[in-house]
Amino acid sequence: MTSYDDAVRRYFAAWNAATPEELEKAVGEAFTEDATYIDPLADVRGHEELAAAISGAQQQFPGFAFRPAGAVDGHHCLVRFSWELVAAADGSAPVAGSDVITLADDGRISSVSGFLDRVPAV
Repeated sequence: MTSYDDAVRRYFAAWNAATPEELEKAVGEAFTEDATYIDPLADVRGHEELAAAISGAQQQFPGFAFRPAGAVDGHHCLVRFSWELVAAADGSAPVAGSDVITLADDGRISSVSGFLDRVPAV
């Protein structure tokens, strides 16, 4: 497993954490203390704001899990990958996106630039 794959694995562990305690631990393992996360729906900084954004997404989509979609690609300190939000009940994936992350020297994520590629109709 490359350091790119490991960073993405930790990223998904945070987004799929089952309890507030697991989420706090996973965010600390995946992200630097001052990490930023920006996508069309969020613009947050630091562990507390990251955990709140993740928790909000989990509350909006109960019974769903974030899963990788395709291969992880990276160079230098940049990593890109795609993902889907998959329903446990029927395997549908109404939400999908792509993220570009920047890794700090310790291998944790220092920034995320997210894009939503598929969203459900309102």
